[in-house]
Amino acid sequence: MKKAYKIISDAANHTPVMKSRTLDAMTNAKRIFVKCENFQRTGSFKFRGAWNCISHIPIRERTKGIIAHSSGNFAQAVALVAKILGIKATVVMPENATPSKIDATKGYGADILFSGPNIEDRTRVTQEQIDIHGYRLVHPYDDYNVIFGGGTTALEFVNQIGKLDLLLIPIGGGGLISGCSIAAKGYDPRIKIIGVEPKNANDAYQSFKQGKLIPVVNPNTIADGLRTSLGEKTFPIIQDLVSEIITVTEEQIIDAMRFYWERMKLIVEPSGAVPLAGLLYGDIESSLIKNKKIGLVISGGNIDLSNFFKMIKQEQNQ
Repeated sequence: MKKAYKIISDAANHTPVMKSRTLDAMTNAKRIFVKCENFQRTGSFKFRGAWNCISHIPIRERTKGIIAHSSGNFAQAVALVAKILGIKATVVMPENATPSKIDATKGYGADILFSGPNIEDRTRVTQEQIDIHGYRLVHPYDDYNVIFGGGTTALEFVNQIGKLDLLLIPIGGGGLISGCSIAAKGYDPRIKIIGVEPKNANDAYQSFKQGKLIPVVNPNTIADGLRTSLGEKTFPIIQDLVSEIITVTEEQIIDAMRFYWERMKLIVEPSGAVPLAGLLYGDIESSLIKNKKIGLVISGGNIDLSNFFKMIKQEQNQ
């Protein structure tokens, strides 16, 4: 993990940690610390994993280009890293991806191919392109260099604020929580780590409870970054290091976003607000919260505000 941090340290932003006395009082926690990866380059923690992974690709293997599949945040990260390193990048995105994330990925210079909405669709189109062009795959989460890169979020977090009793992390494909668990447990083996995911995309919860991978089926959640299933590499790490996985509703996710926006002045996308929703509304033992130091990871802040500003303009013109 320290090696990964050294590799990304000159490229990634050293993101801030925020606090809220209101949030402390609401939860009876001793102190809550919020790691703001919404201030990371491209607006999410994904830049860390993309940089670490692509940096490990030998120069001779970069010549044909790289390819990734992503609903948005990893797409942007790969596109920017490729632009910085002078590598041709192709990204496969679902046809229902957020328009602002599509525009940002194009803006960073990547070629975009669209697929159906399911992860199987993205994987199929990606493999077809690899077979035709010989691109090098950069997997969005099920790659150890991506996992270690994402894990530098927690390594940086604990270096900033010291010991934590509890750390809540969003969970989709499992790359972030896997890497952060390794880093946090390496710093202090006593820390409790809880993964939080939408109830409408609860494959990680089911997999964790049943002890085997259960893929997500037709996830219908506002948290588009968490619609993916756990990977073959991430799941064993989660089984070994994560204390539990809890789920939250769509309404709870939106309420958590609103708290961040109104009370902490932070723009947070739905996936990034899931840990706060878990803390406020999830099934967590009170003994893990009361008088404890708690960390929350905001995974990203890439949300399409077009309709919001359109509504304001319409109101002004009435």
